[in-house]
Amino acid sequence: MRDVSVAVLQLSAGPNIGACVTAAAGRCAATLEAGTEIVVLPENYWGIASIEAKQGLAVDLHGADQTPLISPFLALSAAYAHSWIILGGLPERPASGDPAAERGLLYNTLVVLHSGRVVAHYRKIHRFDADLPNGVSLRESATTAGGERPVVIHTPLASIGLSICYDLRFPSLYRALAEAGAEIVVVPSAFTVETGLDHWEVLLRARALDTQCYVLAPALHGRHSETRQSFGHSMIVDPWGTVIAHSSGGDSTVSARLDPEVLQGVRARLPILRHQTLPYGPRADSIDLRGMT
Repeated sequence: MRDVSVAVLQLSAGPNIGACVTAAAGRCAATLEAGTEIVVLPENYWGIASIEAKQGLAVDLHGADQTPLISPFLALSAAYAHSWIILGGLPERPASGDPAAERGLLYNTLVVLHSGRVVAHYRKIHRFDADLPNGVSLRESATTAGGERPVVIHTPLASIGLSICYDLRFPSLYRALAEAGAEIVVVPSAFTVETGLDHWEVLLRARALDTQCYVLAPALHGRHSETRQSFGHSMIVDPWGTVIAHSSGGDSTVSARLDPEVLQGVRARLPILRHQTLPYGPRADSIDLRGMT
């Protein structure tokens, strides 16, 4: 890892997909213009939609330049070729023959862009099936297939572990990312208010401590419907578990410079990754992108 400028975007989202994507792309462009090297957008940065609408919007990653959910960001990635843009979670259409396709399900997929191309992706493993204190029941598994493999991308800037929202509650995933060499972990999210009030910050800090990584956590905020509201509170946490940058509320950009000496110092003083003796579980896929400038 080297000294790197990062930003996480806090956004609102609703049923007007065009307006959501335009707003997200505009904030992303301003952040890149300021010289940011890694920009991470939240889960559902593109909007909130019914399953029928999602089916129509779902991305085929082999033809991603044609989809309105990705194409504006591909253009930004080409224009700011120094940058890495991480789109935190969008509906992906499974390939024909995939069991998910046969069941009529989509994937919730994080997409990494560089130099105008999709260079990596990660399918959310853990689906949010929960009964909230306000009486609302959410069943992500009813419409979304689960991914199977953790993913770490190794870039010239840093090695980055990929995750989405509800994944945050499963430390074994993050230990697998750390074992595969992650130095930064991204957690783009749409945490509910009911869970976010008590759990969001403590979970982010815990995952930073588990992995001794920087944690970048962009989040949706605001009310999406009568029954759904996202918590916001986007933040960046250092490997010691300290929140080093935090959203002030509303649509906003949270920025920081990540210092490799901080990461190296924490790992040298308290080498928990070397002291780990119990098995990690499934190994992460490692994607080597270090040859990309």
